[in-house]
Amino acid sequence: MELRTLRYFVAVAEELHFGRAAARLHISQPPLSRAIKQVEAEVGALLFTRTPAGVTLTPVGAVLLDEARALLEQADRLRARVSAAAGGATLTVGILGDSTDPGAGRLAAAYRRSHPGLDIRIRDTDLTDPTCGLRAGLVDVALTRAPFNETALTVRELRSDPVGAVLRADDPLARHDRLRLAALDDRHWFQFPPGTDPIWQAYWNGGRPREGPVVRVVQECLQAVLWNGTVGLAPLGHELPPELAVVPLIDMAPSRVVAAWNEHDPNPLIRPFVEAATAAYRR
Repeated sequence: MELRTLRYFVAVAEELHFGRAAARLHISQPPLSRAIKQVEAEVGALLFTRTPAGVTLTPVGAVLLDEARALLEQADRLRARVSAAAGGATLTVGILGDSTDPGAGRLAAAYRRSHPGLDIRIRDTDLTDPTCGLRAGLVDVALTRAPFNETALTVRELRSDPVGAVLRADDPLARHDRLRLAALDDRHWFQFPPGTDPIWQAYWNGGRPREGPVVRVVQECLQAVLWNGTVGLAPLGHELPPELAVVPLIDMAPSRVVAAWNEHDPNPLIRPFVEAATAAYRR
């Protein structure tokens, strides 16, 4: 029984829904279902009772959940301690398509000074997974933006940025000093692919269902505005092409820059990183 498969099982057991578990792991649902069936075949018993509304744990599943959590925590501790003892400690950092943020530059300089022998790996991710691969075990810590589903994660706010509507520079609304969300109700807004965290999607749609083109990366968002007049949202202070303009939204909640990591991750490198990030982003 592989650790990856156990992580999949724990996700389904905590979400009690295959679709939500797949979104949390940032994978599609069919391989997740196959993995769970494989675990059930290996233990020789059903782990879930399936219903139209979702799933519930069987008694066997409840036992496996306790053991799987303990085993995964032990495996994470083992990995961190062995890496540190070997002098080859590695910290993998996920960054949500915003690596030009000056806070990230200050953090990189400060953290390299305090941890000169550490191998830091960066995973730049698109807009479809605000956790940057945390739930799938692809990164140790994420520098990202909230809000998103924080289940089983620890999240620390680093900074809060006001948000504006990104419009074509020749759009009549671009001449305003500020706007309300209601002024954009008749426009198309960019959408993320199906399966994207609904909390994340709702925020970037101004808190209500919208229609518009599906995008995955920042450049696709900007091109959708430029070519189709789609409404985009962006934190204020980011540079935009001259053909585009950003107008502050006075009734839009700020975008929070956060550091996030898995709740029970024992990696001793995470806490110093988060402390350094807190100082770097608040200058």
